[in-house]
Amino acid sequence: MLNLLDQLNPSQKKAVTTTEGPVLVIAGAGSGKTKTLTHRVVYLIQEKNIAPHNILAVTFTNKASMEMKDRIMKLLRESSQKSNGFPHIGTFHNICAKILRKEIDNLGYKKTFNIFDDQDQLTLIKRIFKNLEINKDQFNPRGILSIISKTKNELRNAEMFELGANGYYEEIVSKVYKRYQKELKENNALDFDDLIFLTVTIFEKFPAILNYYQELFRYIMVDEYQDTNHAQYRLIKMLSAKHKNIWATGDDFQAIYGWRQANIENILNFEKDYSQAKEIKLEQNYRSTQIILDAAAEIIAKNVNQKNKKIWTEKTGGHLITSFEAQDEKEEAQFIVKEIKNSLELAVDSSQQKTTDQKSIIANREPSTANQELSPTVNCELSTKNYRDFAILYRTNAQSRIIEEIMLKHSIPYRIIGGLKFYQRKEVKDIIAYLRLIQNPADSISLERILNEPKRGLGKATLKKWLSFAQEKNVNPIEAGLLLKNETLLNKGKSSAIVNFCEFINKTANLRSTLTLSQLIRKIFELSGYEKMLEDLGEEGEVKAENIKELLSVSKKYKDDMAIDSIDQFLEEVALVSDTDKIDQDQNSVHMMTLHSAKGLEFPVIFIAGLEEGILPHSRSMLSHKEMEEERRLMYVGVTRAKEKVYLLFTNLRTIFGSTQSNTPSRFLDDIPTHLMDIATPEKNNFLDTIFGKKNKKEILPKTPSEFKDGEKVSHPEFGDGVVISSNPETITVVFRKAGIKKLSAAYANLKKL
Repeated sequence: MLNLLDQLNPSQKKAVTTTEGPVLVIAGAGSGKTKTLTHRVVYLIQEKNIAPHNILAVTFTNKASMEMKDRIMKLLRESSQKSNGFPHIGTFHNICAKILRKEIDNLGYKKTFNIFDDQDQLTLIKRIFKNLEINKDQFNPRGILSIISKTKNELRNAEMFELGANGYYEEIVSKVYKRYQKELKENNALDFDDLIFLTVTIFEKFPAILNYYQELFRYIMVDEYQDTNHAQYRLIKMLSAKHKNIWATGDDFQAIYGWRQANIENILNFEKDYSQAKEIKLEQNYRSTQIILDAAAEIIAKNVNQKNKKIWTEKTGGHLITSFEAQDEKEEAQFIVKEIKNSLELAVDSSQQKTTDQKSIIANREPSTANQELSPTVNCELSTKNYRDFAILYRTNAQSRIIEEIMLKHSIPYRIIGGLKFYQRKEVKDIIAYLRLIQNPADSISLERILNEPKRGLGKATLKKWLSFAQEKNVNPIEAGLLLKNETLLNKGKSSAIVNFCEFINKTANLRSTLTLSQLIRKIFELSGYEKMLEDLGEEGEVKAENIKELLSVSKKYKDDMAIDSIDQFLEEVALVSDTDKIDQDQNSVHMMTLHSAKGLEFPVIFIAGLEEGILPHSRSMLSHKEMEEERRLMYVGVTRAKEKVYLLFTNLRTIFGSTQSNTPSRFLDDIPTHLMDIATPEKNNFLDTIFGKKNKKEILPKTPSEFKDGEKVSHPEFGDGVVISSNPETITVVFRKAGIKKLSAAYANLKKL
């Protein structure tokens, strides 16, 4: 029999075996958090005889959820004991969707509700703008959606928002919010935020339902607790209130989602929220070298609002952090490409013949000066053998363009994480819209999307009359469409087209009990005329048809069920998929992504591009201590993704968002002690023959006296109020509230101290 505890270190054992009452596990980067959580689930089942269905484990991504399930199944298989059933494991939104499928009729919705994604939400908001005669040039639809989302995550409904509305803008938001919720309900649809909001609403309104789930989920485990927002926090608080067996794990050092309303105070105040809570720290890192951990520790040490911990590893020493100052973003990208190519070439050379003239920059070893043709920042002792061993991280997606260009030029395969999602491709989304309308004929957003896919000669004016007719008759659009054969609302041709479309939807809906999901999708593709439409497009249509085939492949996992039993689950899965769920780290390509997307991943070598004031840290954080702390945590996350080697890159000039600017190197570079750093500089005459040599970081960031001090508040006659972020006798760099970051000549700055 597998002995679970033999695989754990002392801190992990304590976290696994402390089973009763509230427990907070502070899990440092790479400390085996998922291993600890999954072992605890199996320990509860096998050693404490807890019924699997009484265990709930919640996380934030489908990827993490699937990894948990796989690990738990593997551990249970390795054990000689059998367990009846399986624990409830899923994301917050996935778990809430399952609860709502059973309970949402208590709020007047049907259980066949659809989940609107951001595109569907925007379509609905634009329709509301038109109906309320709101100028979308004056009021940004996405901006109002963002406020509605924030309000829902604060558990405030439209009526509560209206009571607190202050000023004309918020009055407009209030009107839109009320209409938006009304139309969502009429469409029998929820948005992403409703999943948690309405679950909490049901628990508040119906104590008996809450009591049922409190009894069901007697042992609750929450992963990434630092990322919870108020709605998620409230949900967990309600579910755990009866038995108080709440086990939360996370790392406040990695709290980087404040912009999504995540509240770091939830993890910092855990002991206040749950009296008698036990705190356990996982501080041994199994991922990175000690040099990487030491650098990360120095970066995060400047933050005040955090729990102290000392992350350590048995991997002593390691490769120094390499910092490179490029002239512009093109040279930055060239440097990245050169280092990747050189590293892989060295890996090949190393496997064929060990040479003594290839010198490595390792901690406590003097840099080589004997062989200037080979860059000593490239370490022949790195384990990198494939393109997939490298990841390039950046603060904003706009930074990736030039890197992509240089990668293409040098024929280096790469993959952008967070690009267009498979389920957002037009043809895939169209077929899914057919499915959604078949399952939920009240969904007018899906109806609007597919009404002319393929062309049926039915325009927006016709649709508007049709939907108004449905409201007048108090029936859904499909039922209303069938009634049009006896009405004179539209001309005969349009009425006939609508009736034929509605008959097709009903006919296909009747097939749900006799066909599997993949068979149903195949029928929709064929009978709707969509397949013929793609065939008529030639080569372009062939590519789109391949995506439909991929959709069919995905749906075949439900091959054992009829469509009527699996369609809701499939549509839920599609709606809740995220950018990072489909990351395939086995694909042999360099991975490129934002720092936010990199959380939870690891690579042998990490490049962090754009380490400049205004980019990382972002300009939005310059006037907010709280936001600056989050930028510092984001930097910490980036550095701790690396197993062996970190490159930190910045430029003198950068063209981004259409303008060229001279940025000061990021303050985070100064946080790393010089003994952990190797400063790389190219030869002035020839970049491709780059040579490197040690030099003090102070040469890169001159710190000479100036009449203005960093952090000093100033005013400019044109740019307004701002804060000095760096200065010397020649230049003063200021972040202005409205104008952003400006680098001014000290002689002509015309600044006034406030």
